[in-house]
Amino acid sequence: MLNKKADVVENYIRNRLAEKQEGWIELSRTELADKVSCAPSQISYVLSTRFTHDKGYIVESRRGLGGYIRITIVDTAELERKFIYSDMISKINEDTPVSMVKSMLRILMEEKFISLREGEIVAQTILNFYQSEDEEQMSSAERAKLTRSIFATLANLD
Repeated sequence: MLNKKADVVENYIRNRLAEKQEGWIELSRTELADKVSCAPSQISYVLSTRFTHDKGYIVESRRGLGGYIRITIVDTAELERKFIYSDMISKINEDTPVSMVKSMLRILMEEKFISLREGEIVAQTILNFYQSEDEEQMSSAERAKLTRSIFATLANLD
């Protein structure tokens, strides 16, 4: 029985989202529960299981008087892009060889996240970090920190 009600709630929310060009809707939990004849806790269940970040949604909620639920559709390409950058940043440490960083940059260029020009500039900068470390002008910890910083900056540019 719960799944049947959950399906009704999910379909209602999806239909409302499809009607909106903005890519988001704002609902009252109580009004929605009344409209589909269920308890507000069932609304919470549907939101927490079927409208999750990994499924391409952001759910914001405020309870109490004037409370609302805001459901936003997230661009899956943007989610994938953020995941790729996050994964790369997490792999950059003091032991990361320059060849791995160059491979990461090649992937970013192939996926069109950065231009060839940007990739070449970043590659040369990072190569200088590694040479500075070899000449004992920079520690491997500093190099890793600066490299992660560059990748984080690239991740935040459109």
